[in-house]
Amino acid sequence: MTRIVFAGGGTGGHLYPGLAIARALVRARSDIEPFFVGAIRGIERDVLPNTEFQHLLLDLHPLYRREVWNNVKTIGSAAGAWRRIGAMVREQRPAVVVGTGGYGAVVMLAYSVVHRIPIVQQAGDSVPGLTARVFSRWSREIYLNFPEASRRLAAHSGSVIDTGAPIEPPPEPRPDPRAARVSWSFPPDGRVMLIYGGSQGSLAINRVVAEWIERGLPENLNLIWGTGRATYSQFASCESERVRVRDYLSPVADAYAASDFALARAGAMTTAELFAWGIPAVLVPLPTAAADHQTTNAVTLEQAGAAIHVPQAQLSVERLDTTVRRLLENPLELERLARGARARARPHAANDIAQHILALVDRSRA
Repeated sequence: MTRIVFAGGGTGGHLYPGLAIARALVRARSDIEPFFVGAIRGIERDVLPNTEFQHLLLDLHPLYRREVWNNVKTIGSAAGAWRRIGAMVREQRPAVVVGTGGYGAVVMLAYSVVHRIPIVQQAGDSVPGLTARVFSRWSREIYLNFPEASRRLAAHSGSVIDTGAPIEPPPEPRPDPRAARVSWSFPPDGRVMLIYGGSQGSLAINRVVAEWIERGLPENLNLIWGTGRATYSQFASCESERVRVRDYLSPVADAYAASDFALARAGAMTTAELFAWGIPAVLVPLPTAAADHQTTNAVTLEQAGAAIHVPQAQLSVERLDTTVRRLLENPLELERLARGARARARPHAANDIAQHILALVDRSRA
C-alpha cells in the first residue's frame, strides 16, 4: 500500500478539503492508503474517529498572536509531536504529505522538509494562511481555490495550480428542487433562503436573522437556518411554518438542493460548496478571521459577480431585509448572481487534485 499523509486541521476549512481529496484518491486507486495527522484541540478530534481513515492526533498548540507568552506551549508541544511523527514515519514512510493548512499541519510539514518527503499543499483562501506561505517554497505543487492567491505565495514557477476547492460534489443527476422543498415541508414553488454561519454557526448573523423573522419575512420566502450547536437553544423557538431551524445541517446537501440563495460566512469551503450547487450568496465575512481573509474572499467573489458582500458591522435587519427583497423582486439580478456562482464553481476539484498527487507519486517512483 502507498501511504499519503494529510496534515492539517483546527477548523473544518482545513480538514474537510483533505477528506475530499483522500476519498478521491481511494476512488482512483485501490493501493492508496490515506493517513491523517492533526491536533487534539481541533475539529479533527471529533470528525476523524467517525471516518474510514487512520489518523494521529497530536498535542499541539496554535500560534498565539496576542498572548505571545503562551507560545512556550506551542514550542514545547511541537517537540513532542516531532517525536511521534518520527515514529509514524519509521513505521511506514509516506510517498507524499498533503498540507491543508492550520496549525495542525506545521510540524508534519516541517518534519517532511527536513527528511526529504515530498510535500504538496491545498490553499483554500484568497489570502493564503501563514502555514501555506511559509511552506510554499518547499512545496512540489500548490492547489488553489482562489487563483488570486498565487500573488502571495513564494513557490517556484509552474507549481501553483488553479484547481478550485476540493469538495464532495453535488450528485448527478441533481435533485429536483421542487421535491427538495417539499421534503422540508415548503411549497414546491416557494423561494428558499439558506442561512448558514459555518459548522459552528454565527451568533452575530443569528441575532439579526431572529429579529428579521420577528418583524416579518417577505411574502413567499422560506428559510432553512443552521444556527450552530452552541446557540441553537437561543433560536429554536423561531421555528415556524416558513422557517426550519437546525443546530447543524447534515447532510447539508439536502439544504443546498432546496435553496435559491444564501446568507453565509465567506469561508473557502462554504463558498465553494454553494457555488458548486449554483447558489449565489450574501456573504458576511467573519471579521476576526486570520489576516481578514474572509473579507478578501467576499470582495473577490463580489467583483466576480457571484455574491453580495455585506460587512458584519453593516449587517442589520434593515440592510438584510432590503437586500433580500431586492433579489426577490429582481429575478434577473438573482439569475445574474447565480451565473456568476456557477462560473466560479469547480465541483470536480477533489478528483483533479487527486490526479495531480498520483502523478507526483508515480514520477517519484520512476
